[in-house]
Amino acid sequence: MWWSTLTIAIREIRRNAMRSALTILGVVIGVAAVITMVTLGAGASSKITSEISNLGQNLLIISPGRVQRGPGGTSSLGAPFTLADVEAIKREVADLLAVAPTASKGVLAVNGSMNRSTTLTGTDNGYLVTRSWTIERGRPFSDNELRGGKSVCIVGTTVARDLFGSSEAVGQNVRIGSMTCGVVGLLASKGQSMGGGDQDDLILMPLKTFQRRIAGNSDVNVLFVSANDSSATEKVRSDIEALLRQRRHSAESKDDFQVMDLKEIATTVERTTGVLTALLGAVAGISLLVGGIGIMNIMLVSVTERTREIGIRLAVGARSVEVMMQFLIEAVALSGFGGLIGVALGLGGSALAAHFLDVPFTPDLRVIVVAFVFSGAVGVAFGFFPARKAAALDPIEALRHE
Repeated sequence: MWWSTLTIAIREIRRNAMRSALTILGVVIGVAAVITMVTLGAGASSKITSEISNLGQNLLIISPGRVQRGPGGTSSLGAPFTLADVEAIKREVADLLAVAPTASKGVLAVNGSMNRSTTLTGTDNGYLVTRSWTIERGRPFSDNELRGGKSVCIVGTTVARDLFGSSEAVGQNVRIGSMTCGVVGLLASKGQSMGGGDQDDLILMPLKTFQRRIAGNSDVNVLFVSANDSSATEKVRSDIEALLRQRRHSAESKDDFQVMDLKEIATTVERTTGVLTALLGAVAGISLLVGGIGIMNIMLVSVTERTREIGIRLAVGARSVEVMMQFLIEAVALSGFGGLIGVALGLGGSALAAHFLDVPFTPDLRVIVVAFVFSGAVGVAFGFFPARKAAALDPIEALRHE
């Protein structure tokens, strides 16, 4: 029974190939849209999370000043940090991997006839740890260079390319203002940041050199702190806040500094992108329901067109359940074919879109299976009523139908 019923259903679909193709179009679009939206959303979330992690592992960014949140929020400047603050954090806060004091300024770097406007950052080797930088060629700063404030620097790949072209940067000199510093290291490339900025457009030099020769003060503008483990980040943050309140004589409600945890930002971004992806997937899923309504409509028309055929089958001994199964299988076959085509188009479209949007292509097998199963469920749900109507026809009345 099953095989003959399936054969008849497939034959009827092939007999009206154009109508069948148009019928499943809604299901195809729905499944393809769901897979594309969810896959691109997951890829965008993965890229953002990766870029946040690329800024530094278990990273806390501490800056002077205070931001008043809410309507009419304002920001206020606080006194810069000092090297004494840095030493106190290293000495009194446990579970630290590295602490990097920094001060930055926009400068014009020159080498012969080549020049580039870039960001000069005074810091120490802790910056390489906290910001997840690696040295591609050369070396980090030596202890003697850091303590003595020597005129040396480490350059990013963008600066090295613009100032030295294809020549080796390490061992050459860069002029910044009236100071000449020797290049001792080249940073490995990181590419663009989330905001589209070039992370490789920077020069690092010892903090004391920066303070004496560039800034003319002993200010520390930003502290980068890495915890030993992600589970210790919250404790490290609270310990640093308590220590800085004590050193800066401020109450919790009047902190003149702020501590930003990148893990919290990553969690917020993942939650936001997850909600948006679910919303887009739900909107795309409506197309599946529209496709199901189209299947029901066509099946009802088919029942009307084939009333006499149904009457003949019932008159020669076909059971009502066989007639019902025939039309139900037709509906499920239509939605199933639409689901398969939609999966193929969804994967192909999302792969192409991911390439042009420069996000990872991360298909989720669970989403693909759910979308396909849902397309089959749509066929069952919207094909049941026409199938039941066909099975309930009176053979005598059906044979009289013209």
